Amino acid sequence: MNTPLKLRHRIVPAVAGVAVVALLAAAGWHGYQAVISQPLKRVIFAGDLDRLPHADLDALAAAVQAAERPSLASVREAARRVPWVREATVRRRFPDGVEITFEAHEALARWDERSLVSRRGEIFAAEGAAALPRMRGPEGAAPAMAGEYPAIVTALAPIGSPVAELRLSARGAWEVLLENGLAIELGRGDWSLRARRFAAAWPRLAEEARATRYADLRYPNGFALRGTAEITTPRKK
Repeated sequence: MNTPLKLRHRIVPAVAGVAVVALLAAAGWHGYQAVISQPLKRVIFAGDLDRLPHADLDALAAAVQAAERPSLASVREAARRVPWVREATVRRRFPDGVEITFEAHEALARWDERSLVSRRGEIFAAEGAAALPRMRGPEGAAPAMAGEYPAIVTALAPIGSPVAELRLSARGAWEVLLENGLAIELGRGDWSLRARRFAAAWPRLAEEARATRYADLRYPNGFALRGTAEITTPRKK
């Protein structure tokens, strides 16, 4: 057998094999496309579901099932619009289902009339958290305020009243309002030493002094109470 004939015997089966593989791949692709283009009849929720409104989840499921041929991207975008949702991932559950896994915000405080700030310092729109403390600060201050909040709560804990509101001015000055009505001016910079010193002294103050509604901690060696005599050095930083 000459060389060209030998090559022909080798090439023909190889080409035929490639053709069969291509046909199978094409058939598989069209089959896959046919499956993923089917309407979604089952919607499965997973992840952080406890903090998500059940009515909104029911509405999301109904919208997904009513859509003619929703893409995974469109389902994910709709899932991310559910209140309290920080992030959502979506995957197909063949043959006719989709699974949506949620990551929910963990609220730390109220930010304005319709927004909350999370423990990560992210502002998000949600309702139903009236019992949370409030934060007030300039635009972009939420991460810093969320980061400082736990330390402020710990430092002022000896006073015996929870934090009702945390404020940060445009100049970086901190102020705290407690639930008992006491406003505490922490000032700018490192407030921690001033706050701990004040909280440690608070239980030893006279009853009349503890009836004050304003404490100014912006002193190098002490603090002042509105309506009472200044305590220690009355020289501000």
